Order: sequence, then C-alpha cells, then structure tokens
Amino acid sequence: MSEQEQQTAPEIHEGANLSKPNVVLEVDGLKKAFGGLVATDDASFQVERGTITGLIGPNGAGKSTLFNLISGFYDEDDGTVRVNGADVTDDEPHEIAEHGLIRTFQTPRKLEGMTVREAMLVGPQTQLGESFLSLFTSGEEVQQQERANLEDAQRILEQFEIGHLATQPATDLSGGQMKLVELARAMLAEPEVLLLDEPVAGVNPTLANKLRDHIARLNEQGVTFCIIEHDMEFIMNLADPIIVLDQGSVLVEGTPDAVRNDDRVIDAYLGGPGE
Repeated sequence: MSEQEQQTAPEIHEGANLSKPNVVLEVDGLKKAFGGLVATDDASFQVERGTITGLIGPNGAGKSTLFNLISGFYDEDDGTVRVNGADVTDDEPHEIAEHGLIRTFQTPRKLEGMTVREAMLVGPQTQLGESFLSLFTSGEEVQQQERANLEDAQRILEQFEIGHLATQPATDLSGGQMKLVELARAMLAEPEVLLLDEPVAGVNPTLANKLRDHIARLNEQGVTFCIIEHDMEFIMNLADPIIVLDQGSVLVEGTPDAVRNDDRVIDAYLGGPGE
C-alpha cells in the first residue's frame, strides 16, 4: 500500500477490511453451530502478513471457536480458510501447521513427566524420530535432527529468558511461565502466522510485559500474529488492526483508537454477556 493510500484509508470498516495486500490468512464465511447455538456466523476477515492483528469481542462472541475452526480442531459447517493462498479448510491441525499456521491455547497443557526442554521438543514439525521405520533406516539422520532440535530448544529458551528452567519439571511452572514456554515452543515450529488465545490471561503484570516484548520482537523478525485478548490495554497497545467480533461475526475492523471510540463496539460490550 502506498503512503498516499495509507493516509486516505479509513480508520474503521463496517465488517472486516477484505481488500488487504499480501494476505497470509484468509477466513471466508465460517459458520459453526452447536445444536441450536450459533457460535460463528458467516465470519470473514483477512490477516495481512507482518501485522499483529487483535481479535476482540464480548464473552460469547465466538473468538475461541473461530480459532479452533481456523486451526483444524473443529470442523466447520460452512466457509473456507486459506493460509498463504492454500485451502486448509478440511485439513487436520498438523497439516495446517505444515502450511505455517501455529496456535497456542488459553490454558497451556502441562506435560506430565517432562522437563521444560522435553516439552519444548513437542513443537518442531516433521521430526524423523516420530517414524518407527526411520529409527532403523535413517538412524544417523534422526540423531542429527534430535541434536539440532535440542540446540534450537535451548537457544529459544535463552531468547525468552527462561533457559534456566530447561531442566525443571514442566508441571512445576507457574501459569505465566507456561505461557512463555508455550510461545517459545511454538517458535520451534517456525510459524509464519501464530494464533495466540489470550496470552496474558491470569498472568501477572511483569510476565505480561515480557510476553508483550517477546511478541513485538518476534513480529519484527517476521512472524505474523493474530491475538485473542480480553486485556484491552494490552491488545490496544500492541495490535493494529483490531477486529471486533460480536455474536459470531465481524462487527468492525480498524485502528485501536477508532475501535475504542466506536459506538457499535461500546454497545456490543455493554449489551453482551458480562465479562
């Protein structure tokens, strides 16, 4: 987009802005109902490469359901999802991950019986050692890859300032530390676009600031983010654009300031279920 186009672009759109350049994630008409409850209703939006896109909305707006649909954990009733132009609508989560889309969860899993370093090794895609046959036919390659993954895991833990936790049992970590480990583990998969589901929920302010700084750092290094978050101060100071969901569909999309002051957004929050 040229500088002149950026200056004249509207600060807020009714519904999503569906005319973005260089789209890495495209969601088109996603629908999902659970019995008589419509969770996602014709939701459409785009995530532009290189952005930190915020996804907000009142409780019950369909945000987590949308992430589950995009990442292959739920089957949609209708609609399509494209990652880097490839239709991944009917793909399994690991297949979608191979296209470069990784997601984290609101409540990270504490992997029983694993150290933090071992839990990190769940992250890399297409590990040769996962194939029983490879252990016999490509044993040296398996060992080389495992050594490389261990080195990468330790390097990323150090980048996240939690290298000292590498040998700690994963079950001994606090909720905030687990959020850091989950973000670090996601980076082992070398994502192009990373979906974060409430990354600072239940996290103390010091760790929340660290998470914000790491997200900003990774974004500068080329990772695109789409983030669900209820902490308005956190997301408004980090993301641009902001997409607002209400009753399963996109209400508006715009800059943080425009969204914050939009009457439709205010009405959606005040009129929706309590936070």
